[in-house]
Amino acid sequence: MANKIQNKIQIVGLKKRFGEGRWISNDLNLDIQTGKTTCIIGQSGEGKSVLLKQVIGLIIPDAGSIFVDGVDIVTLTGSAREDNFKKFGYVFQFAALLDSLTVFENVGIVDLENGLDPATVRAKVLEKLSLVNLAEDTIDKYPSELSGGMKKRVGLARTLMGNPEIILYDEPTTGLDPITSGVVHELIADMQKKLKLTSVVISHDVEIFKYVDVVALLYQGKIVSVVDAATIWESKDPFVYQFIRGLVEGPIHQEIPEEKNKM
Repeated sequence: MANKIQNKIQIVGLKKRFGEGRWISNDLNLDIQTGKTTCIIGQSGEGKSVLLKQVIGLIIPDAGSIFVDGVDIVTLTGSAREDNFKKFGYVFQFAALLDSLTVFENVGIVDLENGLDPATVRAKVLEKLSLVNLAEDTIDKYPSELSGGMKKRVGLARTLMGNPEIILYDEPTTGLDPITSGVVHELIADMQKKLKLTSVVISHDVEIFKYVDVVALLYQGKIVSVVDAATIWESKDPFVYQFIRGLVEGPIHQEIPEEKNKM
């Protein structure tokens, strides 16, 4: 009998290091559920972005497997590898827009470079801008004319042009104020619901717990905790408890610290 909850991505025994340095991924295991949004948290320098780049295939692991729809993408080459890339969208930390191009040119860049009819591409770009709640007149603006939040939306619209099944977000609210961050979080949740996507988000912002399904904590190269986002603040897992309350100074202790008596 098939499992009721299928895993879009299954990471098994992943290992990665650069040169003779420490293991960035050290026998890492994680299941990412189909149609859900998983947030990966962890201290700076733990290798969260490296993990995302291994999942999408930009960095090849030293050992282990990454199954996407049951296929180990680590073993793929040639056209099979290219086909796997098409399943993914990647939203960069700072939107990565080209300042010399309009929103139309930024969002439609791949289709335009492939020689598609500009009118057809423009219609498609307008469709994606509408999905991320940007007005039609945004299409002819330059990045310098956009707010930080609008740039994030344009970056997401560009990602959606490829009709991905999986979207990876690398620190999507970096550099944004709390109000704009909340808008971006709502947008991530809205895209997942509208398009039935599988999403993976790297974030330091605990407010995102309101908008995701699962939270996984990366520590010393391993996923040490996986918890339901809806109940994360009640979690007694020592790793999660200390991290989300900002109680981490150096190594995480495998015990919940005693609450100090309040006066």
